[in-house]
Amino acid sequence: MTSLIYSSGWKNVSLIDVYNSVSFTLWLCGCNLKCPFCHNWRLAENDPGVCRWVSIDEVVESLSASLMFIDYLHVTGGEPLLQWRPLSKLFQEAGDSLGVKRSLNTNMTLKEPFNRLLEAGLVDHVATDLKLPYRELYGLPADVSDRLWENYLENLKLVSEHDIPLELRIPVSRLLKPEVLEESLTIIGKHLHKLSNLVIIIQPLMGPPVTTPRSVEWCVKNCAIDGDFLSLLNDVLRKHGFTKIAVREEPA
Repeated sequence: MTSLIYSSGWKNVSLIDVYNSVSFTLWLCGCNLKCPFCHNWRLAENDPGVCRWVSIDEVVESLSASLMFIDYLHVTGGEPLLQWRPLSKLFQEAGDSLGVKRSLNTNMTLKEPFNRLLEAGLVDHVATDLKLPYRELYGLPADVSDRLWENYLENLKLVSEHDIPLELRIPVSRLLKPEVLEESLTIIGKHLHKLSNLVIIIQPLMGPPVTTPRSVEWCVKNCAIDGDFLSLLNDVLRKHGFTKIAVREEPA
């Protein structure tokens, strides 16, 4: 029986989805968060206008044709771990049959699926957002957000224990205060400093006309940060010993 995966499609060659690398990028539908700034909210909400069932064989065939141009198969969303079973099969085939490295862009709030993929050795690179303040950026009730944040911290520890290359993206809104970043780095720094390959991406949030966020009203109020504030955040990161920092101004 052919395995299917719910997707909004893929881009055979992408230069922006994995830092300093070229990827074959696949978008999966569905997400467990309701981030107000999300520009992929239609696929996150399983909109049948942009999402469809595709066979893993079809994805692998297209991936195979792109091998000479790419460094990674990069799977993003939405939240790919909601489809962890077919995702596992796709990653297995990509690694075993094609020898391609596998990159996962995840919000890291789902523990069991993430642990299964890592224990199986199916993930060669992780990209994740450090969404701060998480209660506001997750777009969910406070008690739910608190539980998911605890999951995030535990999954970050797993990444550290497996020493998987990590691209840590910090979406920057007007709600992110330097003291909030300071507090978070105090908590997670011990895990990040154990990684042999870490890059931190400062990513200013943008609204229309560059993106079409889930909540235009929220983005008008909280997006569009000036350069001085970004420099301040950069100083906070360097104070905590992080030097491999980049700024990305386009949505990924």
